[in-house]
Amino acid sequence: MSELRVLHHDDDIIVLNKEPNLLSVPGRYEPDCAQARLAQVFDTVLVIHRLDQDTSGIIVFARHKAALTHIQQQFEKQTTRKTYEAIVYGRPPTRNGCINMPIIVDWPNRPLQKISHSEGRYALTRWHIKEELEGRTRVALFPKTGRSHQLRLHMQQLGCAIVGDPLYAADRAANEPRMLLHARHLEFNHPATNKRLVFQCPPDF
Repeated sequence: MSELRVLHHDDDIIVLNKEPNLLSVPGRYEPDCAQARLAQVFDTVLVIHRLDQDTSGIIVFARHKAALTHIQQQFEKQTTRKTYEAIVYGRPPTRNGCINMPIIVDWPNRPLQKISHSEGRYALTRWHIKEELEGRTRVALFPKTGRSHQLRLHMQQLGCAIVGDPLYAADRAANEPRMLLHARHLEFNHPATNKRLVFQCPPDF
């Protein structure tokens, strides 16, 4: 259990602190993932949401279909609360801010995403500077939406790509051991009791 970094489990849900460089779900050529590892311990592990392979932090899985539906609806209605922490190259233009740029998959260059004001889906991210470092900045990121690569692409658009990002900072990421993006806070209502659950897990960077 400790090897999997399970933060909480009961008859309805499993909350995991996913390590970096681990898929959330099986890939096309890579079966090893958080879901598969949990399935070795728990009978049923259903995917509610995902974290990018390079992103670490809090992710919740369901143990049956009713829990899956209940929590997925919370994500869709944006009643969950998520906070990420990252270290970015440079410094955002203001201490607090918001970036609202629609995102669409960059089909010729998948899995890359791109900004498209004509065809992209609404995507909004708020940021707050936590600490200024030498040539870098530690930021808290608050995504209102959950588009693929949203935080990574939005920070790149600000001129402050996430340190170690192999897709959106490839020219600078080669010598970094990992991408410095971590899902550190997640709130949602328990699918059985409706009690508000709050999970916090600081990054190790």
